Amino acid sequence: QVQLVESGGGVVQPGGSLRLACAASERAFMFEPLGWHRQPPGKQRELVARFSGGTRIYGDFVKGRFTISRDSAKNTVYLQMNSLKPDDTAVYYCNARIIRRLGENWAEYWGQGTQVTVSS
Repeated sequence: QVQLVESGGGVVQPGGSLRLACAASERAFMFEPLGWHRQPPGKQRELVARFSGGTRIYGDFVKGRFTISRDSAKNTVYLQMNSLKPDDTAVYYCNARIIRRLGENWAEYWGQGTQVTVSS
């Protein structure tokens, strides 16, 4: 069973940076990263960034601070986060569509989440 594995979370001071990564646990026939969401404490999950055709869409709160990117050769999607604020504290999740093997259908997967804490 293929999984999405996130990494790069942690504790950072306000104004700092983190780079999250999300990779498939095994080589897949097709890998299409969809984006990143987050769930702040006590709040609903919200969109952080996603791919939409040839463009990237960001949540209103991002305001140019985050960048989503992907490495197709590595089946990996990244989220570079700069100028972090305490309000960015949340569990961050990636999701992707995957075809595991030739002849199978697309299936959507979510990672287990990685904690980001912004605190002085």
